[in-house]
Formats: sequence, C-alpha cells, structure tokens
Amino acid sequence: MATSEEVVAAAPEAAAPEAGLKHKLERKWTFWCDNQSKPKQGAAWGTSLRKVYTFDTVEEFWCLYDQVFKPSKLQINADFHLFKTGIDPKWEDPECANGGKWSITSNSGRKANLDNMWLETMMALIGEQFEDAEDICGVVASVRQWQDKLSLWTKTAANEAAQMSIGRKWKEIIDVNDKITYNFHDDSRSKGATKGRYTV
Repeated sequence: MATSEEVVAAAPEAAAPEAGLKHKLERKWTFWCDNQSKPKQGAAWGTSLRKVYTFDTVEEFWCLYDQVFKPSKLQINADFHLFKTGIDPKWEDPECANGGKWSITSNSGRKANLDNMWLETMMALIGEQFEDAEDICGVVASVRQWQDKLSLWTKTAANEAAQMSIGRKWKEIIDVNDKITYNFHDDSRSKGATKGRYTV
C-alpha cells in the first residue's frame, strides 16, 4: 500500500505525458492526499493533507490516474481528493463552508468497486457532465478498515433542487441502486454522525 509520501513523490513523474497534442479541460483540477494512518499526537485535523498535483489536460489526468491515484493503492485511514483548483478539501474553505456531501459506502473487501466508482465520478467531473457543475467542489475517496466511502462535495447545501439533481445524476454515473444520502457540513461539524438531509 502506498504512503502519502510515496504518492506525492510519484505524481510529478507520472504526469509527464509525451509531447504532442494535449486536450484541455474546461477548468483546472487538483489531486490531494491525506494519510491519517499514523496521526501525530495532538496534531490538528488536516495537518497530513497534501496538495499533490494540479492538471488541466486529459493526458495528465490519465497519467496520474494510471500511475498513482487509485483508492485500492491507499493504506487504511487514507483519503484521495480531487477538487476544483482553488478549493481546499476542508469544511473551512469558503467554497465548502455552506455545503455538504453526497456519500456512498462500499465494503472494504471490494476495492475494484471503489476504484470504478472513483474513476467514473472523476471522469464525470472533469468532463463537466453535471448540470449543476458550478455547485460541485470535488470528490473524496476514503479507505477504512471495514468500509470505504466515496463523497461528492457541493457548495450550497440549502439548495435542495440543485443537490437532488446532482445526487440523481451521480447515482446514474456510478451505477448504483442503493439509496444515497446528503449531509450538511454544518450538521457533521456540530453533531458528528448525522442523519442525511436528502436521499435519492
């Protein structure tokens, strides 16, 4: 399993596609890695969060994904993030502060399933397949001992119509029949684990 240090070190090399025609994306995206498997005593949340690589071409994305960014390569208690450049994957970021997230869990024994949902979500994001794309911040893949999780972060939790549209489209993209739920970041901050506000 890759450590966050190995991921950070491998990304620049991985993202050096051969010279030639590049296919530009509509916006820049940034990969982040967070390894909480060995937290330092008293360290604040987010201290292990590392910005790894920013890209804006299809070719860079595939090089990075093929070489480094598969959740199945992560240690337990580590996360991969793909967020719009300029938005940090933190509740405190102004773009995320009033937002929330759609989440789906996957049995930790089914890493291929998590990898597939992660890839399909990333392709939908960088390919601008969501009608409410401006409301999306990014996606997080979290690898845990018993259950892995994929979360799609958005900006305006109170905009139910936008969130329901995003949730329905995401379910279609990742091809799941199970219900998925949306949680407000505010609820998670104040109460820990909370009941979902929206469900599709």
